Amino acid sequence: MSDSSSGSLYVVATPIGNLDDLTPRAARVLSEVALVAAEDTRHSARLLRHLGLHRPLLSLHEHNEAARVAQLDARLAEGEDIALISDAGTPLISDPGFVLVRELRARGRRVIPIPGACALVAALSAAGLPTDRFLFEGFLPARSAARRTRLEALAEREETLVFYESPHRIRDTLADIGVVLGQRHLVLARELTKAYETFLEGSAGALTTRMEQDPNQARGEFVVMLAGAESRQVAATVIEGEALLGALLDEGMGVKQAAGVAARLLGGARKVWYARAQALKEARQSH
Repeated sequence: MSDSSSGSLYVVATPIGNLDDLTPRAARVLSEVALVAAEDTRHSARLLRHLGLHRPLLSLHEHNEAARVAQLDARLAEGEDIALISDAGTPLISDPGFVLVRELRARGRRVIPIPGACALVAALSAAGLPTDRFLFEGFLPARSAARRTRLEALAEREETLVFYESPHRIRDTLADIGVVLGQRHLVLARELTKAYETFLEGSAGALTTRMEQDPNQARGEFVVMLAGAESRQVAATVIEGEALLGALLDEGMGVKQAAGVAARLLGGARKVWYARAQALKEARQSH
């Protein structure tokens, strides 16, 4: 149970690019707290100057977070309010803060979220991929072998897969996605809310070619969104359906009629089975 006489830790989302995305509530909280704990104090000082604020800053990053807990807890115990911010977006989402929040909650301190910008949510909202279920993996491993191992472990997940990636690794990551997951559909969100915000979509190979043709498309911070695997039931139906279509075509049945039979026996849209039957017929003719 929280101590009503102690201060509160406000977990404040800050803009991921466009400074106009800072909410009025976030600006008010930053103007009222006694201290701002920031991932990079130099970066955050620029944001505060933009807001016309002069608040004390304390660095809190992955290397010193555990050591800061007692210091910040003591200030909360004295009744001071503190804001936690990261370099951009919502703290704790692939950013420091988890250790601090966990420990302060365990000590009964009040932790209050101040929602706002988050690259993960912004990218998904405009990508056109399913969002009823998604799996956020943060950053994939930096080394190719470990990255491929992780992608292999995720290969059969049916949810939309979401990763963050840096500009200097994006091409290598696309190459590994292509090797492990083949032609799976991808959407890349680049430079979200900034002047050169871009959404690119296609296979890993197609997106790599795009970046080779226009190196500017490999610049900026990325949200990588990957279509989930087909459900095993759907995959089994497709395999069964293609076997049926092949048999019907071998018997001399036309594409339209074969599609109708497949739709009637296996379910699904007739136009989908028509496209599969046509592709199968053309593949056979090319051999």
